[in-house]
Amino acid sequence: MDRRTALAMMGAAALAGCGPRKASTPRKAAPPAAPQVRRIRFATDWRAQAEHGGFYQALATGEFARRGLDVEIVQGGPGVNVPQLLASGAVEAGMGSNSFILMNLAQEHAPVKAVAAFFQKDPQVLLAHPDPALKSIADLKGRPFLLADASVTAFWVWLKAKYGFTDAQVRKYNYNLAPFLADPRAVQQGYLTSEPYTVEKEARFKPRVFLLADEGYPSYAAMVLMPDRLLAADPAAARAFVEASAAGWASYLKGDPRPANALILKDNPEMTRDVLDQARAKIRSYGLVGDQPGAMTDARWADFFQVASAQGVYPRSLDYRRAYSLDFLPQPAPAPATT
Repeated sequence: MDRRTALAMMGAAALAGCGPRKASTPRKAAPPAAPQVRRIRFATDWRAQAEHGGFYQALATGEFARRGLDVEIVQGGPGVNVPQLLASGAVEAGMGSNSFILMNLAQEHAPVKAVAAFFQKDPQVLLAHPDPALKSIADLKGRPFLLADASVTAFWVWLKAKYGFTDAQVRKYNYNLAPFLADPRAVQQGYLTSEPYTVEKEARFKPRVFLLADEGYPSYAAMVLMPDRLLAADPAAARAFVEASAAGWASYLKGDPRPANALILKDNPEMTRDVLDQARAKIRSYGLVGDQPGAMTDARWADFFQVASAQGVYPRSLDYRRAYSLDFLPQPAPAPATT
């Protein structure tokens, strides 16, 4: 018998009968049932770093716990496939690094969706040696590009469409700076928050940095992915996770980042304080997160799909809306009342 039925029966018994009754010893009310806690394992797309800072801040400051969530952050790294972890049920949520990942899942009819995007700007950059002649990305035409295989089928598609670059410019990138440093004409892929700083430290020069998002690249980044089965079974938990993450990102970027940084350094001993500090500073100065952490729009996804499908990456008949849901986004703060 459930607790509500038991209480109803106790109430009926108290009212039953008539005539004089013996005094009874007052009974203590049953303690309230403990609120149910939802466990969520959240897989990141790489080892702990400032690019995950808002999630770690939400964990460290209790934003998840206050919303009834028991969250464990599972570090990513080489060889970690977040969509596979989601599909197998090894985790309940994961990070999506770019919009291509979600569009690929939609094409495969995978039951996984993006429910929030915490980087409005993808941190993907191109690095070049300092050269006064380089004013924009268009000036990189004809130069060799050091690109990873995954990049050739992702942002390189957009670069070719917009600037007329060709596959003949592509060289294999093995995540080693040496080939880039040895060739003053070389262009290398990187993350705004990582490789430029590494080049400055190791090569002692400040590279020319082109943030693709500032040139119109429409991909989201740092997205929260969840399987359809969780969204259907527990939509409140999905909303709570997104809401807590949004609060964590606001706190990490505008408040004291030390709670998150302590957890990041614990999870990833190879990380250093100076790298965290410069990465957070760039996330702030370039406005990667934006004014409404987690925001996504139909128009932005449509723009991305149009670019990718126009280059033949996806068929125009693809239902790209399978890639995301706007039903779990945090509500924007109300505008202050005017007098």
